[in-house]
Amino acid sequence: MAAARVLLHDYWRSSASFRVRIALALKGIAYERAPVDLVAGVQHGAAHRALNPQGLVPVLEIDGLRLTQSLAILEYLEETRPEPPLLPRDAGARAHVRALALAIACEIHPVSNLAVLARVERLAGSEARAAWNRDNIAEGLAAFEQMLDHPGFAGRFCHGEQPGLADCVLIPQLYNAARWGVAFGHLPRISVVARACETVPAVAEAHPDKFDPSRETKGIQGEKP
Repeated sequence: MAAARVLLHDYWRSSASFRVRIALALKGIAYERAPVDLVAGVQHGAAHRALNPQGLVPVLEIDGLRLTQSLAILEYLEETRPEPPLLPRDAGARAHVRALALAIACEIHPVSNLAVLARVERLAGSEARAAWNRDNIAEGLAAFEQMLDHPGFAGRFCHGEQPGLADCVLIPQLYNAARWGVAFGHLPRISVVARACETVPAVAEAHPDKFDPSRETKGIQGEKP
């Protein structure tokens, strides 16, 4: 029997979408993409609002369900497809890994999303927008670095020797940090994780550069929005 279709509605450079692409790749789940152009405002249209009333990406259609919110999606994939695991077995370690993921998804990311940055720019100009975002990312990563100081940080990843939930969230945030000129080389634990993730094929498969519409028009792999 053919596998049921898995469809990811995403934007190529969205952090939340990047998280889900990494998790899908780590779990070995084949999927199709339905790009949503956030810059063009497609997410505000009736068609996308019917998929997600919040007007956000990603939306994952899987197992006859329509799932929203990236961390809820990652938890669903973990519960229904537990191998390879995104969370450690120990309850305390799971709580710590979830806290790492939430520190980015609930603290750094919402303050740096497109709608917030556009609002800052309308109120105070483009220079304020850039300063706001750089400061937010830098402060958030500094806190994340301290949170990595735990017994589980004996391996190369956020917890142990395999990438997991926290790594799925950290790597897209580091991509954004690089885009905005926020250095993190002085953060040794984060730097170790970043180097380790560079060797993981699933991370490379999910990287925004693979889906950049402008690169696709030049014959480089990607999809049009």
